[in-house]
Amino acid sequence: MVAVSDGIAIDAPPETVFEYLDEPANHRTITPAITGISDIEPLDNGGKELDFTYRMVAVEIEGHLVQTVHEPPTCHRFRMDGGLSGELTFDIEATDDGSWVTYTAEYTIPGQVIAKVIEPFVRRYNKGELESTLANLKAKIEAA
Repeated sequence: MVAVSDGIAIDAPPETVFEYLDEPANHRTITPAITGISDIEPLDNGGKELDFTYRMVAVEIEGHLVQTVHEPPTCHRFRMDGGLSGELTFDIEATDDGSWVTYTAEYTIPGQVIAKVIEPFVRRYNKGELESTLANLKAKIEAA
């Protein structure tokens, strides 16, 4: 299991951050490794279900996300199945200056042997992706 987590301060209220993250197309904008999002369907909990394509290093991985937690304005949580399985969470906390966003990704790399060999590299790669995603989220919201 690979687990990465990081946070960033954003000069915007939690409602603004939550609303931005509630739009699937925005995830493709802020996450460099997402190359496609399709088949978006609304869920009874207010969240969404969708298919995605994620480029891990030079390999494209197909997957499916189901939003298990949709709690405005504090939390987006997704169950991930397909080429990667696990959970993605955006926790949003109010601060004096706006919001603190923590992005956590926990997932299993397919294939037991290859997973053990490449897990340290993938952890570093995805830590960088997570940092880029948070920096892009901050830039997009604060520019609006």
